[in-house]
Amino acid sequence: MLEKPDLEDKRIIACLQNQYGLGVVQIDFLPLGADLNTAVYRIVTTGGIPYFCKLRRDRFDEASVAVPKFLSDLGFRQVIPPLRIQTGNLWAELDPFKVILYPFVEGYDGFKVNLSDQHWVEFGKALKSFHSAVIPPSIARGVPRETYSPKWREIVRSFLARLEGEAFTEPVAGELAAFLKTKYAETQKLVARTERLAVTLQSQNPKSILCHADIHVGNLLIGPKDELYLVDWDTLIFAPKERDLMFIGGGLGGGGHTPQEEISLFYQGYGQTQIDPIALAYYRCERIIEDIAVICEQVFLSEQGGQDRLQAIEYLKSNYLPEGTIELAYLSDITKL
Repeated sequence: MLEKPDLEDKRIIACLQNQYGLGVVQIDFLPLGADLNTAVYRIVTTGGIPYFCKLRRDRFDEASVAVPKFLSDLGFRQVIPPLRIQTGNLWAELDPFKVILYPFVEGYDGFKVNLSDQHWVEFGKALKSFHSAVIPPSIARGVPRETYSPKWREIVRSFLARLEGEAFTEPVAGELAAFLKTKYAETQKLVARTERLAVTLQSQNPKSILCHADIHVGNLLIGPKDELYLVDWDTLIFAPKERDLMFIGGGLGGGGHTPQEEISLFYQGYGQTQIDPIALAYYRCERIIEDIAVICEQVFLSEQGGQDRLQAIEYLKSNYLPEGTIELAYLSDITKL
């Protein structure tokens, strides 16, 4: 969220005092991320200790805090564990948000700084460790399972249909509508191909594991001593491992390395594994479809969130660039369904 939510700072401060027992002397909104349901703050206590405060509304699964806490307790050093409130829970209530508190780690994500060769190798090792961890069912309770739902494809189809006869007079909506009209056929082709891949995977019913599901470099944090952290566990899902592996070499790697270099370095750490090209292609295509659907809802259904909406359009456009995510997704499998 790039724009501060309509929530008074004093309510956040009171929550942190009542639930975590912290005296807060400073609170600063951090304009980070593309998720409109997540706002983050840096707070400083009376003892001068900084914390990272995350406010999450809409979907919230307990596993999004329980899993990283479990991994951290196992000695998984690439995870920043959430802190407990005074009653023991890993989050506090602040309607309409859940409040999650973490130690503050100074650093930059992989979109702001280029990952080094060693970071890519360590990323592979860390993700393999997560994929191999035995997570107790009680901790992963409530995590959804992959169904290859047509939800996002249907939303994109509905917005494409609106482009034919609807005038979008609001400037930002008008800009997005004009762009999508130029990409109408390409987007329809992408939706149709994703549909065919989904049907194939539904018939095959591949093995599922617990996946992070949003592990692009924007959710890798590089700390002050060059340490690597995996962050933002809000999208956990039981799915084929390609749900996570699709990000490697998929065009979302930030800068500094070509897609092929990302793949080579990452798998030095992750190790040899058999990749299902159908699943890889599906998840890369479906991710683009989901992003298009979410951005269309954000821009066409509301005029709120000026900077967030403008950034969203630029992100959507980037998918269609030469050697962008759509082109790479089409190269992901050999069947060309």
